[in-house]
Amino acid sequence: MILVPDQTSPSPNLTGAPSMLDHLNAEQSAAVLHGDAPLLVVAGAGSGKTLTLATRMARLVLDGADPRRILLMSFSRRAAAEMARRAGRLLHQALGLPSTTHPPELPWCGTFHSVAARLLRDHAGSLGLAADFSVIDRSDTEELLAITRTRLDLHDSDRRFPLARTCMALLSRTLNSQRPLAEVLTTHYPWCAEWQADLQRLFAAYTDAKQAQRVLDYDDLLLYWHLAVQEPAIAQAMGARFDHVLVDEFQDTNRLQAGILHALKPEGRGVTAVGDDAQAIYGFRAAEVDNMLAFPAAFTPVAQVLTLQRNYRSTQPLLQAANAVIAQASRRFAKTLWSDKISSQRPQLVNVLDEAEQARWVADEVLRQREEGTPLTQQAVLFRTAQHSAALELELARRRIPFVKFGGLRFLEAAHIKDVICLLRWTHNLRCRLAGFRVLKLCNGIGPAAAMKLLDAMDASADPASTLRDWAVTPRARSDWAVLRDTCSTLIDADAPWPGAIDRAVAWLQGQLPRLYGDDAPVRILDLAQLARLAVGHGSRERFLTELTLDPPEASSDEAGPPHRDEDYLILSTIHSAKGQEWHSVHVLNVVDGCMPADLATGSDAEIDEERRLLYVAMTRAKERLHLLLPQRFHITQQRHWGSRHLYAARSRFIPSALDGLFDHVAPQAPSADGDAGAPLPRIDLAARLKARGGLPGAS
Repeated sequence: MILVPDQTSPSPNLTGAPSMLDHLNAEQSAAVLHGDAPLLVVAGAGSGKTLTLATRMARLVLDGADPRRILLMSFSRRAAAEMARRAGRLLHQALGLPSTTHPPELPWCGTFHSVAARLLRDHAGSLGLAADFSVIDRSDTEELLAITRTRLDLHDSDRRFPLARTCMALLSRTLNSQRPLAEVLTTHYPWCAEWQADLQRLFAAYTDAKQAQRVLDYDDLLLYWHLAVQEPAIAQAMGARFDHVLVDEFQDTNRLQAGILHALKPEGRGVTAVGDDAQAIYGFRAAEVDNMLAFPAAFTPVAQVLTLQRNYRSTQPLLQAANAVIAQASRRFAKTLWSDKISSQRPQLVNVLDEAEQARWVADEVLRQREEGTPLTQQAVLFRTAQHSAALELELARRRIPFVKFGGLRFLEAAHIKDVICLLRWTHNLRCRLAGFRVLKLCNGIGPAAAMKLLDAMDASADPASTLRDWAVTPRARSDWAVLRDTCSTLIDADAPWPGAIDRAVAWLQGQLPRLYGDDAPVRILDLAQLARLAVGHGSRERFLTELTLDPPEASSDEAGPPHRDEDYLILSTIHSAKGQEWHSVHVLNVVDGCMPADLATGSDAEIDEERRLLYVAMTRAKERLHLLLPQRFHITQQRHWGSRHLYAARSRFIPSALDGLFDHVAPQAPSADGDAGAPLPRIDLAARLKARGGLPGAS
């Protein structure tokens, strides 16, 4: 099914702030000037979606909208902050404000989860929530599930009950998709289906544990918000706080998020959704592209659909190839991206023998382009999953080509960073056993048993702060305990200044680092200093903990491990992590069946369509040059039945032979073992020489 957007948009009225609209095309201007009726903007890759949405926000304020009553929700704090920054800059220019005057602030720009946290805290009294509830991150969620799993005696290895991480993913998918547990098990986790009854028991006990500790996990924020707006009076009260609701990346919403939006604004008045169905690649997080495809008909009258098709990023040959790939999707909004950037350089299909040759070719090409003037930072290598870059990383390291890989361990997941965050969280909410247990174990002389004993006593006490201050410890722990106790007493004080409180928390942990980490302590101290700097930009401890837990800022990095780089470095990234980025030159690894699409993602037409969109996203990251690598074989190891062996791959089904004319085809020459062959070798007759020697060495 192909959905064709309404192209009969009114001619934009360019009066009233012409300078704000002069840099927009006609379709962008129409979206900016749209009234209060529900609006869907189908924004193709590189079509200026962020600029359009930011300009619309600024235009609303110029037209009299109260900026405190404009809600923008995006999927990362960085994206929301950038949108607010751009809108503020446009307002500053349009109002002719002096450089010393700040434009009107837009306080309700954030992620779905951060907005949920604020609204739930504001309405905590009406919702049966503790006003001081804490928000735990993914690793804490996994740990609490593991503890609950053990307490229910579900950890017996002989029974092979799903691990805590699997349970967390299963629960998250069930909640966000709003589908029955049995259906999620059958569709996505069939190997866990026999444990349905025990899983239900585990999730119920996990919910009880969270409520006892006054904590909400990442998924709870949306779940509680969704449950709250099922009550008409609460939905009306929350919705009445905002005259305009704008949602970015709407194709990535799940059922909970779509349901929340419709509950807040059931008639669609003031609702603007922006997204690109062709870039819907987060189905594994329970995102449903159907939310976007069904958006127009969700309101009465139906929402207007405007399409942004002009691409400002890529050359026309690249767009022609990308358009042809996505045109094969079974369900989509019809659009054809175009660009006025003309080029004779077509995207390339590069046939290589195996992953080793793929790595060599990419390294050679990267260096060649660097010599031609394209910095490494303007080149990227993209891949389906993180492990697909292993051979390339070895080749880059061997040839000393600096690189940074994205899509791995976050700054906030480092142990010493989590230690500080847990100390701040525990002293903010003394019922949070998970944070308290981690902090207490850091104190020299306090083991797990002693920590649990203190936490049990605090749970049973009406005044847990007094129990903490009066707790007696063994002589061995007395000295370190006194320092921790005094630190906690200071941080528990509701009047403790912020961000001064984090300085006290960091100072305490710094005293523990030499004992805990030895020679690595100085590096970790620098990390703690960075964390303290991040705290300055947040108005309170609660806001700092919530926003950092839900969406770490850019300074925290998404780099996978220590970066291998100097002043110039190549970008390695999963395709999912590359969404929203662009580079002069892009190399995509393993564009073959089995990798793209992945073998495990071909069970339904919907899954295949999402894999096709993943390739489309990778292709549309390129501005000038695009190379799709096609290795012919893969060496598979540790296969119990067949052993180590080679598997042969076919070109991705998403690039059928009918599209050959849109690509240049490259078949690299296999390198000789000794490099250049040099001068031709003389012809000799070894058989005749041996015969002359009588078949014996040294004989004449």
